[in-house]
Amino acid sequence: MMKPIAVRNLHNQVVHELGRLIVSGELKAGDSFPREELLAEQMNVSRTALREAMKVLSAKGLIESRQKTGTRVRDPMHWNQLDAEVLGWRCASMPTDSFVEKLVEMREIIEPAAAAAAARRRTTQQLAVLKDAYQAMEAATNLDAWAKADLAFHECLLQAANNELMSSLFSVIETALDTYFRLSAGNASNFNVALPQHLKVYEAVRGKQPDVARQAMMKLVRDSQDNIRRGAAKSPGKRK
Repeated sequence: MMKPIAVRNLHNQVVHELGRLIVSGELKAGDSFPREELLAEQMNVSRTALREAMKVLSAKGLIESRQKTGTRVRDPMHWNQLDAEVLGWRCASMPTDSFVEKLVEMREIIEPAAAAAAARRRTTQQLAVLKDAYQAMEAATNLDAWAKADLAFHECLLQAANNELMSSLFSVIETALDTYFRLSAGNASNFNVALPQHLKVYEAVRGKQPDVARQAMMKLVRDSQDNIRRGAAKSPGKRK
């Protein structure tokens, strides 16, 4: 299960490999790691690099070390779920239905409020940047270009809320949102089917209509959730 690491920046590579194994479920809660010297040998890294990697994984809440029991994988309830790397590993292993539902719930709480705040507080310059993001979505000719522009639109919206606590969330959930947008657009009849609803959000922000912006964003979130649910229903092996 442990792959030898044979690339530069061993410390980060060990963190990535072990973190991926844990978050994907290949290493389960309660599983024990081999002794330090054996694990270092299996992964073809120095014990120093391994120790540093274990410190990082411990700080993320993925593992714990005790004198008598050694190093074990912790239950997911202890993980730092908003850590950018942890989110990235979850998305890379194909998000489960339950994870997608939780992400939708988080979006329903944050993004409609952000849209309303943006409608109240956006500057002329921020509106112009939001318009650029919308136009990039409009001009997209494939899923990759659409997903990139879609992500930029939502980032601009959070920035336009002019709430540093809210806008800082984007850097945390960026990877998860990118995966979510790709799933949603990929399961829609056309990848750009949500373009009119994005325009409604933009127009409400432009017109300084907080309630309209809130409702338009809520519908956008729920429409994308429906796209993902339809895709899951069509797939033969539904994720759990």
